[in-house]
Amino acid sequence: MKSSTMTNVHVVDHPLSQQILTRLRDYQTPTSEFRRRAAQLSHFLAYEAMRDLNMRESGVETPLGPAKGVVLSDYVVIAPILRAGLILAEAAQDIMPSTARVYHIGLKRDEETLQAITYYTKLPDKLPSESHVYVLDPMLATGGSAAAAIAMFARLEVKTIHLVSFLAAPEGIKAVLEKFPDLKITTAAIDDHLNENGYIVPGLGDAGDRIFGT
Repeated sequence: MKSSTMTNVHVVDHPLSQQILTRLRDYQTPTSEFRRRAAQLSHFLAYEAMRDLNMRESGVETPLGPAKGVVLSDYVVIAPILRAGLILAEAAQDIMPSTARVYHIGLKRDEETLQAITYYTKLPDKLPSESHVYVLDPMLATGGSAAAAIAMFARLEVKTIHLVSFLAAPEGIKAVLEKFPDLKITTAAIDDHLNENGYIVPGLGDAGDRIFGT
């Protein structure tokens, strides 16, 4: 990938996030631990992805007197791609104020064509122009599902769209950035390649199946 492409991609290489990712990759990690570790990694990624949110000053009273503080000033939208994106959404909601809006995007991949098929979405006709949208999809593989979800919000002319994933393949990064050059991506790792079935190698398997034990 070109270096200009990489300026859009932030790899969260904190030692703790990388240790968690190692446990997620291990095929012997049981479902209960996988879900717990996935939630932990989701907090790391959501925290880093939201680093660019804007603030405004706000006063607060401490037990000893007044103090200067801040509150978030942006309109934030959380958009998990069902079903695996739900664990990232839970983490984002944990660290965000209750003012964040959540819109679920139902997409599935046609295993023959590898194209994304929409089976559920309920978005407003309009969002505030200053909206910051976080599309949550644990595995950025071919980029089909992510691109379909991003397109839904791009049509609403929001301020920024940010994709958050556990893992990303070079092919998926290239595919989404070719369509949406202003997109920002936060991930824990960029893996080697996609196999003939469109799965990330070495990856961690199907994130949804391993999170929900199916």
